This record gives sequence, C-alpha cells and structure tokens, in this order.
Amino acid sequence: MSIAEKFVSMEYGPAPEDPKEALAWLDRHGRRFNHFIDGEWQVPAAAEYFETSDPSNGERLASVAQGSAADIHAAVQAARTASHKWRALTPHARARYLYALARLVQKHSRLLAVLETMDNGKPIRESRDIDIPLVARHFYYHAGWAQLLDQEFPEHEPCGIVGQIIPWNFPLLMLAWKIAPALATGNTVVLKPAEFTPLSALLFAELCHEAHIPAGVVNIVTGDGRTGEALVNHPEIDKVAFTGSTEVGRAIRAATASSHKRLSLELGGKSPFIIFDDADLDSAVEGLVDGIWFNQGQVCCAGSRLLMQESIAEVLISKIRDRMSTLRIGPPLDKAIDIGAIVARVQLERIQRMVKQGIAEGATCWQAQTQLPSRGFYYPPTILSNVHPTSIVAQQEIFGPVLAAMTFRTPKEAVELANNTVYGLASCVWSENINVALHVAAQLKAGVVWVNCTNLFDAACGFGGYRESGYGREGGREGLLEYLEPKWLKHAPKLPASAAPITPQLEAEHEHGTPSIDRTVKLYVGGKQVRPDSGYSMEVRSSDGRLLGEAPLGNRKDIRNAVEAARKAESWSKATAHNRAQVLYYCAENLALRRDEIIHRLAAAVGEQQAGRELELSIERIFSYAAWADKFDGAVHNPPFRNIAIAMNEPIGTVGVICPADTPLLGFISLVMPLIAVGNTVITVPSEKYPLIAGDLYQLFDTSDLPGGVVNIVIGYVSQLLKTLAEHDGIDGIWCYGEEATVASAKAMSTGNLKQVWTNEGRAIDWFNPKIAEGRWYLEHATQVKNIWVPYGE
Repeated sequence: MSIAEKFVSMEYGPAPEDPKEALAWLDRHGRRFNHFIDGEWQVPAAAEYFETSDPSNGERLASVAQGSAADIHAAVQAARTASHKWRALTPHARARYLYALARLVQKHSRLLAVLETMDNGKPIRESRDIDIPLVARHFYYHAGWAQLLDQEFPEHEPCGIVGQIIPWNFPLLMLAWKIAPALATGNTVVLKPAEFTPLSALLFAELCHEAHIPAGVVNIVTGDGRTGEALVNHPEIDKVAFTGSTEVGRAIRAATASSHKRLSLELGGKSPFIIFDDADLDSAVEGLVDGIWFNQGQVCCAGSRLLMQESIAEVLISKIRDRMSTLRIGPPLDKAIDIGAIVARVQLERIQRMVKQGIAEGATCWQAQTQLPSRGFYYPPTILSNVHPTSIVAQQEIFGPVLAAMTFRTPKEAVELANNTVYGLASCVWSENINVALHVAAQLKAGVVWVNCTNLFDAACGFGGYRESGYGREGGREGLLEYLEPKWLKHAPKLPASAAPITPQLEAEHEHGTPSIDRTVKLYVGGKQVRPDSGYSMEVRSSDGRLLGEAPLGNRKDIRNAVEAARKAESWSKATAHNRAQVLYYCAENLALRRDEIIHRLAAAVGEQQAGRELELSIERIFSYAAWADKFDGAVHNPPFRNIAIAMNEPIGTVGVICPADTPLLGFISLVMPLIAVGNTVITVPSEKYPLIAGDLYQLFDTSDLPGGVVNIVIGYVSQLLKTLAEHDGIDGIWCYGEEATVASAKAMSTGNLKQVWTNEGRAIDWFNPKIAEGRWYLEHATQVKNIWVPYGE
C-alpha cells in the first residue's frame, strides 16, 4: 500500500514489541520455576510441574511447580518465623522496603509488561500503560501508609500470616493490591498466583530478593486449585484474601467458617453500563469500549450489561457497531492491537457456550467482520441486543468480550434493571445532567460507580463489592483495615462453651399466673407487639433457678415477618443523619426516665450492681451513637486523574443481630445502636438468658419516634433463629456475638448468598469498657463504602 493510500485509510501497520528480554529471563531459569519460599527457590515436595503457555499462539513458556500441602506448610512456617521480626521493624523501615519495591517495578516495567502480556494474552499497551504503572502506584501509596501506621491506626496490630489467592486477569496488579497493604501493616504473606498466569509473580519474587525483603516475608507458591485449597485450610493462616469467581469464594467461605480466619472476598460482577438520552453518545461509546472490551472483557467489573434509554437505542447501537468494526484483534504484543487473546481454551469455550445459550433465549447477536488469528485463543467483540433481563447473558458473568444490551424508559426503571442481579461490584452512569447521574449513582447497589467515565482505579480509592460480589475493600484506608485488628480483640479471652441447654417445657402462652416481677412479653415486629406464630412460650429463670417470667418462642415465620417489616422501613436509610441522631437522643432520654423500673426487673437476672451499670452505660452508649450519627462521614479522594472519588459510607441494609447472653440490655444496645445510627434496619434476637428485656426495649422504641420496622425483636432459641436469619435472602448481613460454636454456625449457614457476617469469633467482649465496646470499629462494620468517580475540568 502506498503512503497516499495509507493516509486515506488511516490504518495502523504492525508495531510488534520485542519479547527478547522476557525470553532471555525465561531461559536464564531454564524455563522451569520452583516455589519462592523463605527467600529461596525451593523444589516442590512432590516434584510435580505444570506447563504455562502463551494464549496468543499456544507456545509453551515454562514449566512451573505444582504446590502441595507440604509446600504450603513450608511457606507458612517461613512466614511465621519471619513474622516477629517484620512486625517489630519501625514503620519507617517497612516504608523503605515498600518504596524499594515501587522503584524496582518502575525499573523493570517493560520486562514486567511484556511478560504479563505473553502469559495472559492482554494487549501490551494495556499491561504497559495501565497495569504496571498501577502496580508501582500501589507500592508507593502503601509505603506512605507504612510510614504513618502508628499515627493513624493506634492500638491496632497485623492479622499475622496472610494467605492470598489471585486471579489470572490482572496477575501482577492483583498481587500488588494484596501484598502491598499486607506488608505495610506488618503481616507476612503466602501468595498463590493463578495457574494460568504465574510468571509475573515469580519475577516479582526476584524483585523482593533484589529489594532485600527479609526471607519469609513474601512467599510465592504456585499451583492449581489443590494448592489454593491447602492454603485456605492451613490452620496457621490468620487471614485469607481472595479474588476470583463467586463459586470459589463461596467454597472458601464454607471452608473457613469454623475457623477464626479473617476473610475478604472480591468476586464476580455483572456490571450495568447506563446511558441516558442526554449523554454525549460518542464519549459514552468510547467509555463502553473500555468498559467491556478492555482485557478482552475478562474483567470482574466489566460493563457487560448495557442499559440504554429507549429513545436513543437505535442510534446508539449503530454507533457501537461502527466502533466495533474499527477494533483491531490480533497478537497482543502488537502495540496497535485493541483486543488480544483469551487466556485459555477452557475460557474461550465458556464464552462460546454462553453466547449460544443467549441466542437460544432470544438475543440477537452481532459481531464485526474481522479476521481472527489462525493460532491462539481469540473471540471477536460481540453485542447481544434484545436481551431479556432474566436471560443467562444478563444474569451470569461471561468474562469475555460480550455485551448484553437492554433498554429502559425512566431513571427509576434503569435503577431497577441495574440492581436486578445478585452481584454488586461496579456500575457506570452516563448523563450530561449531573443531578440525574448522582441521583442514580446513589441508588445503585454497587461498591464503585463511574460517572461519565469507566474502569478508573487508584490505590487511594477502595474497590470492592456488595452482595455476591463479595465483601471487604482493596485500596484506600478501608483496604488497609482488612489487614489490621484491634489489639483488644485479638487478645480477648474465649467465651467458655456453655453446657448443653436443658430445653424447658413449652406451654401455651397465657396471661394468668405470670410472676409479678414481669409480665408476659411479646415479639416486636414492624413497630407492634405481636404474639409468636408458634403459640408457645419459654420459661425464663434466674441464675438460682427462680422463675422470672415467660418469653414468646419465635420461629421461622416470625423472622419472615420481621424481615418484611425491616424492608418496608428502608426509608430510614434515606433520613438525614441529623434526624437519626435526634431519634437516638430521644431514646436515651426515655431510657433515663425509666431507669429505676428497668434496673429493678433486670436485677432479677443479673444482680442489682450489674443492672445499674448496664442501664447507665446503655444511656451513655446511645448518646455516643447519636453523636456519631452525623459525624461518621465518608471522604473525597483526589486520585492522579481529573476526577474526584466520593467515598460514601452506606448502610449494609437489613442486618440480623444475635445479642450476647450475659449483658441483656447493654449488649443489645451496643450492637443495635451503631447499626441504626448509620441507617440500617435490624432483626434482633435478644439475650437467650434474659430475653424479657425485650418488653422494656419495645416500649422504649414506641415512645421515641423510631419508625416501625427499623428495630424488630424476635425472641427464641438462638440455635433455631440463627439458621433462619443466616439463610434468608432478605438479610444483608449478620452480627453474631456468642460462643465459638455459635459464630461458626453463623458463618457456615450464610454461605449460600455470601452475606456479610461479623462476629466476636467466640471471644469475650468487655461491654462495660467504652474503649472496646463502642466507636469506629463498630461503625466501620455497620457500613460499606461506595466510591463514586466524577470527572471534572476540560
């Protein structure tokens, strides 16, 4: 083609990146890699290896060690040995190490980028211009946190030994997201990279050696799912951090339920890409290209569901097809390529299978006419239109370059469609009307919302999901907290296991014969006193065996009714923080007015002295959370782009609360008040030892202008009610404070829908100590952070 012809066509010629340095690095290792354990390369215990290959052409790159339980154990022991010295370093010393890693990533940036592209199949311009600079940014950012740790997080300490499992779509970036905060906070690490893409992690191990990171602080054990399973199940792992599929995340949750391992999960997504009729359509289309065809659509937060306002659907689809026709597909080391290779044949086959099923369910498929390379794993950019909201391609994660398009008429309908998914990782909103954009953004059930932009990430801005997209955050201050624990909690003694309870005889509920010390109380649902569905009550006795009264025996149907009432009261979350504070202050005022009568009744169960302390501290605690209600603010981040990221503290939603047994009033107040202060609604199971306190509490709420349904009280046996709460899809989170077996049950039984569970891990909490029993630690668990990215300037 002549120069004149090229000028007219404006087509790019090939611009291949030279892989010789990466190939030389592979050859220096003899194309065979062992585990990196205790600062050295160690042969796998079973002497087993697997192949990793270049997905763009199928050529073998190297043999990599297959990790076994013995290899994991060796790595954990190395991390344990190194842990004491690493956490004993000054914050400045740890900061210097992280700074050194950041500098080395920059020094070897081109080698890292090329190796990542060869191992993963993503275009070199993405690994070179996005992934590797963000890797360096994370180590720089967390070097700063390491320096400031003691000032900003006093009385906290590291979790200990952290097991980390990362996916294949952003191999080195996910490594940085996890290792940087873990090291900054004084933890040591055993990391398992994805089986498909282990090479950049092994090169990073060399950088750790070059940076003189102490032996055992960072350990890399390669392998498949068996290796990950051994890491998750190792008894000396203190925290597990996982990024990957929801299916595997659910299995990890189940495997760790009976342990005290902290767990953070960043899982799948089916992110909506919402375009309103007043949007700049050309800009929106460019954003869509990044939203769904970036990294071949192999992105957990890919904008894979296009929701377009009906009036612009036809013109928008036409623009999208025109733009798809210009996308270049080919060898990812070509710097002029837009779409590279799918990571492996099994992933390519999954994409093909799901598209066929979507078409069978009525979708219209359109693909640009393009020539795919004859070698390697490639799939053309695809748009499926006329997709029904319940279709598999609208509900399940495809993890490929496939866009499912639907229409909406009003902003309300857009929000309903966007939230019509079990996931909640990310969203995009495109509108020139900032009021519309922010109004919609605030209603989306997603941890990240990009307004008139897409796929922006920064180390200072937390990233993570709602619902079955997982819980916990990566990046930012909130991401750092995932690797820290309050010292008091970590060293709190275990609660003694209670003896098997003797089930008292159930009697039909009656009014006559109730001891004078108390009356027969009822359940409290939707702001009303209600009788239990069972029609039965249970005896409540003092420590010396005296009958104190009878409490209703709630069951599954009562929980159902309470959840329905709590859902109807979700307007509580939309009330101003000032108004919520006023209601809480009123609760404290009314509790003080009834001081003597409540102490008198409570004393029969816990003694006069404890009853008085519980009452006085309950008043103080309510005041504390009334004060926090309009002061527990979010933040505005200033990432290195022309954007601000508004980090909003949002309520979890509807939360089930299992109250501690030995402090019937104070334990209830200490857990319920932080939740409702920030806008949650709750279904509470009060102390099983003395549930009669519910009678005083519902009278308190009735007289304090608390809207019906914000607090619901269902009395009964924890072992029975917890199961219903944990398995209920209408419950967004569980707070369970009890003995070890109870909290393990809470985690295990809520695995199905991956609801957030926060427990005392069976440890004894001193509810009478305000430094332990109230404050930010509780508020942080009562909220989830949503980051809304908003561009500004020209």
